[in-house]
Amino acid sequence: MRKIGLVGGVSWISTVDYYTHINKGINAQLGGMEFAECIIYSVNYGPIQKNNAANDWDATYAIIHQACIHLVNAGAEAILLCANTMHLIADRLQAKLPVPIIHIAEVTAKAIQLQGVTKVALLGTRFTMEKDFFKDKLAALGIEAIIPKEADRIFIHQTINEELGKGIVTPETKSRYLAISNELISQGAGGVILGCTEIPLVIKPGELPVPIFDTALIHSEAAVNFMLQKS
Repeated sequence: MRKIGLVGGVSWISTVDYYTHINKGINAQLGGMEFAECIIYSVNYGPIQKNNAANDWDATYAIIHQACIHLVNAGAEAILLCANTMHLIADRLQAKLPVPIIHIAEVTAKAIQLQGVTKVALLGTRFTMEKDFFKDKLAALGIEAIIPKEADRIFIHQTINEELGKGIVTPETKSRYLAISNELISQGAGGVILGCTEIPLVIKPGELPVPIFDTALIHSEAAVNFMLQKS
């Protein structure tokens, strides 16, 4: 089994989900008491959140790069950045690392392509929704991404940071996420990307009339395949 390194803490809530998904995935394949051989470096999200809000991606890069180096030095054979937003710097990190980064947008795009969906709604932090690092990976496979209107983007970004990232889920927030998703579906989205690893707290399978693409789950499945050396 290959050893995987997880950069977690962004947030710790979703890092728990990654650890759970990966261990369950390994066990489903190998059975018995077989589980994942992985290393987690959990960063403090506070400084990263401040850096991102100030558009200081160099400072965020320095923190995440150092975490990756610790994981590589500990024997990690690939890196998982356990957050969609952190993939804004993934290509820059990859250029400086001797092991692959399993890119969340690339594996999500492949999962969408397999279902024959060509237009999707993209929910996430404002960085994920408004910048191109995720949408470009989708476009490379012929998938168009549409995003919510500005007021809804502000609401999603705010609740990710102030509620979901702390494990707080309210009926009001859940209801609005579903309403936002349904509005984008009415605009032609044939699927909805849960492009923040905390959004599965409020949108569950079967709650929308189109497929949902849980990026944390898809990313974890890709990690399991890598660990077991599957194509």
